[in-house]
Amino acid sequence: MLLSIFPVWSELDVLTQVYWVITAPVTLIFFVILILTIFGSDLESDVQTGFDSSIADGDSIPFQFLSVKSIVGFFTMFGWSGLGLLSGGVAPWLVILLSVICGLLMMVAMASLFYFMSKLTDSGTLNMKNAIGRLGEVYLTIPANRKGMGKVQLTVQGSIRTLDAITDDSEPIVTSSLIEVLDVIDQQILLVKRN
Repeated sequence: MLLSIFPVWSELDVLTQVYWVITAPVTLIFFVILILTIFGSDLESDVQTGFDSSIADGDSIPFQFLSVKSIVGFFTMFGWSGLGLLSGGVAPWLVILLSVICGLLMMVAMASLFYFMSKLTDSGTLNMKNAIGRLGEVYLTIPANRKGMGKVQLTVQGSIRTLDAITDDSEPIVTSSLIEVLDVIDQQILLVKRN
């Protein structure tokens, strides 16, 4: 019963046979990649090429049009759209043209998807400027008139941080006092005032 959905090979024309030869193995590879992706394996990092190793740490290609996943996506869409068009009676030259266009659209869609997904990652690096205007609590007393450094605790970028702080206030700001961050000095020390 299940085998009745597959065409009889000898009854197919040459173009349809070519499309089946391309489509069947690529679809199998597509499902293997899909299963590996679902269960956490990253095929792109597992496949090493000479080009990949020449990219230094910290460098990246923001929009990867040619990748293993997008090439497999191209041939999968190319094959199935071609087979669908052939079964619909479309002219062979138009089948090839339309299936190439469908494959290219799939590559663009997949490359765009992975590009935008890569933008969702967070490096975790603290940008001290994000602390300006935030309220916090003194952890270690901050000496008056920038005569020494204390520590404050505040929420920056979604997590509680303990950071060095100084103040221009004429009185020390004691532990457990509320403060407001006014500025960042030397990109590492917060300038605060009593709130």
